[in-house]
Amino acid sequence: MKAVTGEGRKQLIEEIIRMHTDGELTLGMAIRRLRLEVTGFDQATFAQMCGMSTRALYQLETDKGNPTLSTVDSILRKFGLRMGLMAAIAPSKRSLLVAAMDSSGKPVPEYATARGAKPKGAARHEAAADKLRKVTKKKRQEGGGPTS
Repeated sequence: MKAVTGEGRKQLIEEIIRMHTDGELTLGMAIRRLRLEVTGFDQATFAQMCGMSTRALYQLETDKGNPTLSTVDSILRKFGLRMGLMAAIAPSKRSLLVAAMDSSGKPVPEYATARGAKPKGAARHEAAADKLRKVTKKKRQEGGGPTS
């Protein structure tokens, strides 16, 4: 493997972070690239260094595993990184978010359909809420439901 300088290593880590943030790399793919391109270690060596089995590392790198947050955090810390929160939209779409806000800073409804704006199952819950509203409205019209 070609030796990577300190500055080259830093740039490589920043590139992997950017690609993961932009959605181009999954967490497992990012960890695999960090392992291979930054350290050059094979899975067995890196897994031992992280205090985990080779199988667990393989599952993590192929996005098949279900690692604990502390496991992922301990792996990332070996590269000077740590887990945190980030926006669910790609940087290329962040300007759309700013443009899609009204004067009070609240998002306009059209933006609500963007990636990450609704949790899984939200459509099902919205459908149930719509049905409940219709039933409640019908009961009000019939005089048997609550009023608001």
